[in-house]
Amino acid sequence: MYDDILLATDGTVASENAASHAIELAATHDANLHVVYVVDESVYTAYSGDEYVDEAEGPEHGLEEAGEEALDAVRKQAAAAGVDVTDELRHGDPAETIIDYADEIDADLLVLGTQQRPDEYRALLGSVTDRVLRLTSRPAVVVKTESEAEA
Repeated sequence: MYDDILLATDGTVASENAASHAIELAATHDANLHVVYVVDESVYTAYSGDEYVDEAEGPEHGLEEAGEEALDAVRKQAAAAGVDVTDELRHGDPAETIIDYADEIDADLLVLGTQQRPDEYRALLGSVTDRVLRLTSRPAVVVKTESEAEA
């Protein structure tokens, strides 16, 4: 049923729960598991970085390190389950980059995590997962995690 599954991760607890689900689906369907972490360009392009002399010390570097750690965690979890992973660290708008990558690999399914938050929170800040779901035409599974405030 699924040949190529795309997991979008950002290293949060919600993403970890989504990773478990994606790995289980990939193992069950003997599917290729692709994992993408998107470094949000709007975060580091909006920052002046005046106190940094070397670009490698700025926010972009920290976001890339966080992405590599998140991808590494998924690789380890998948390896323990006997699932091979192809991973990508990309830069751009998270929702658009996830959709573009899904199109590139012709993903049969997207797996995304989200934290359940109050409506007021979502109205102010939105959600990458919500945006991906609105913009993609591909099937998607959303793994919900209670926010820490509600837990």
